Amino acid sequence: MIPLALMLLAPSIAHCAAVDDQSDPQALIRTATQRVLDEIRERAIQPDDIGRILDIVHRDILPYIDFRRTTRLSMGRHWLAASPAQRDEMVVQFQTLLIHLYAGTLAQLKPDQRIQYPPMRVAAADNDVVVRTVALSNGKQYEIDYRLYRTPAGWRVYDLNVLGAWLVQSYRQQFNETIQQSGIDGLIRFLKQRNAELAGGTH
Repeated sequence: MIPLALMLLAPSIAHCAAVDDQSDPQALIRTATQRVLDEIRERAIQPDDIGRILDIVHRDILPYIDFRRTTRLSMGRHWLAASPAQRDEMVVQFQTLLIHLYAGTLAQLKPDQRIQYPPMRVAAADNDVVVRTVALSNGKQYEIDYRLYRTPAGWRVYDLNVLGAWLVQSYRQQFNETIQQSGIDGLIRFLKQRNAELAGGTH
């Protein structure tokens, strides 16, 4: 299985509160990913150690993702039609869904996981970039792209491309279909139900 949690930025489960250099997007991804690999090599993650997995996700992955931006782009034009309360609830439910996905995949990372980083140049005027990586797992290569934008606090990830499928684009189609059928509140209800299933171990 493609290691989604690692690809998705996977910042540090090591002994540092944050990645030191957030001014360079590739450095952010490289440093964060390496910390995860170092931690896994030190002590493997057990799939049933849910507490540790969720601690890693909340402490070391979430700070580097702009979930509100991801949610807004995934909703497309429907974001403008949503009320402030609906927007806030969508961010909460979508973030919860992605956390479940990250946690499930994080448990499957192996100590022999390797990542390659093709050279890239970022101009001082660039505010939105794609960091390309190649994950090597089980003798196979997977191309993984991270889309980041510059913030006053450093670069933040808001989209991910795995094998040609961008996360935002994929969810935009799903969200649009659900909203067309049952409205924004219907989408929120669907996400709540799905999150409850995932929390209860129903896949």
